[in-house]
Parts: sequence; C-alpha cells; structure tokens
Amino acid sequence: MVPDKQPITDDAAGKITRVEELAYELSVGEVMTKKVFTLRPDQTMREALDDIKKHRISGAPVAVDGNLLGILSIEDLIRSLRDGRIDLTVADYMTTNVITARKEDQVVEALKLFVKSNVGRLPVLDSSGVLVGVLTKGDITDGLLKALQTDYEAEELIRYRASHLFEDIVSDRSTLTLRYSVKKDDFSRGGAASNNIKKALLRLGATPQIARRCGIAVYEAEINLIIHTNHGGMLRVEIEKDRITVEAYDDGPGIPDITLAMQPGYSTASQAIREKGFGAGMGLVNIKSCVDEMNLTSSPERGTSLFMVMHLEKTRHTSI
Repeated sequence: MVPDKQPITDDAAGKITRVEELAYELSVGEVMTKKVFTLRPDQTMREALDDIKKHRISGAPVAVDGNLLGILSIEDLIRSLRDGRIDLTVADYMTTNVITARKEDQVVEALKLFVKSNVGRLPVLDSSGVLVGVLTKGDITDGLLKALQTDYEAEELIRYRASHLFEDIVSDRSTLTLRYSVKKDDFSRGGAASNNIKKALLRLGATPQIARRCGIAVYEAEINLIIHTNHGGMLRVEIEKDRITVEAYDDGPGIPDITLAMQPGYSTASQAIREKGFGAGMGLVNIKSCVDEMNLTSSPERGTSLFMVMHLEKTRHTSI
C-alpha cells in the first residue's frame, strides 16, 4: 500500500461541482467557437486594427487556407502603434510560437493550458493540424452552462437506475465487471472510458460523490496508459454492493522509482506530451486523493499494475 494517503471524504467529494465534473466530460470541440475570424499575414497592422474593432474582439489567429501561422493580440497592435509602425504587416508583429488546443481534448486540459500560459484564447486544431476553431474562457463558461441545462432536461425526461440489480440476484457474491482497452497516444479518446464508467455507476444508483471520485481516479489512470506505456493497457472495473475495485495495467516499460513518481509535479512525459497539455505529474497524486485503497506495482519486465478500491458505506450508498 502507498503510505500516508489522505482520501477525499464523501463530504469533500460533494463539493466537486457538476461544472467541474463536466470539464472532464466535454471536449474542446463541443464548446469552442467554430466560426473563426482570421487575419492574413500580409495585411497591414492598420487593416488588422480595423478588422478587430469591427468584430469587437481582442485578437485573432493568423492563417492561410486553414494553416495556422500565428496569432495577433491587442497587445501586438498597441506595440505597433507605440513603435509608430502601424503600416507594417501582421507577419511582422504576430506571435508565431502559438499555444494551441486539440479539438478532441477534454475541456479540463484546455483549462490547464489557460492557467499555465495565461493567454486569452487558444486556436483549436483538428487531428490533421487544420485550424477549426478558437477557444476562450467565455466559450468554456457558455459550453458548461448549456451542458448543465441539457443535463437538467435529460434528467427530467429519463431516469434509468438499476437500483435493485444486486438485490434481485441470489448469490454469495455478485459482481458487475467492466473492461476497457486504452491505446497508447490515443488522445482523441482520452477520457472516454472514465466517462462511461461514471455513467454506469450513476445508472446503478451510486451517489454523485462516488461517481465523481471514481471518474476522476479512472480518468487519471486512463491518461497515464495513453502517455506512459508501450502499447496502451487495460482498465478493469468490478462493481459490488460494498465496493468498487479498479485495476489499470499494461505491459511496460515500468516505473523506475515509484516513490519518486508519487511526488506532486514529478513526470517523465516528453516535451511533446507536455506541449499537448498533459504530463503535469499530478495523475497519481489525484488518484491517491480520490480512492480509499491504492496499490501500485511496476517492473520493466511485467509493466505496471495500479489497483484501486473505493468502499461503499451502506448508510450513504443504499442503491448499489
């Protein structure tokens, strides 16, 4: 067992709001602004100023035929005015080292980019590297509000909960097992398994607190399989009346120093992975905080196995 853990209690998990939970569910493509206004690199800064004033925005991507070349902000325009070079081109003042988001990424990863970079907008690229949208913090807010409304309407229309699933089965031990295959570098589906597991728990009658804790723990394990393995791995979930057991395992390359890997901020992710917004070194720390038991074993020969348990107290979780 990993020592000195401080699990999130049901009371603390209850403070994980549905808005925070949605950040793990929604993709950037679902909340971004799809109709993108772009500037051309050969435009003058004077023309760019007129366009930005006309569209009432504070900056815009610079692109040609969907190929992102840079981004121009209101600060760049102010700098050109201060320099007295308003008739130079956008290419002379635009930022070419652009921080971007991927259409398939979860909103939570975009939020991490906003915090880390302190930028006002993120150009959004599809899997082919084509500019397909722009994301602002306002877009995220609007998207989360719409999703909350959809949640409410769906909850009013349907309420499927198999609350007596185990009660109706005569058995010494009844277990529902879910399995998910996770592929290496498959960021387009990152979070899909954890989202499905969370939905399954809610339909089985788990409290939102339990579903959220489990969803976050499984999400972090899923992302680790995508980033740190040779070929991906498997997620296996066993749901019983009194506990939820999750195992994430792979066939390599193993963790050289588990104690070091458990330190906040420690990561072996490549620079390319970090540029995607992943590999911040908080995955195992977040998992440890969400579960009641955690056991991590690893070797270069056998790969890594992460074992997690969440206990369901009958007084609080009467449906499963």
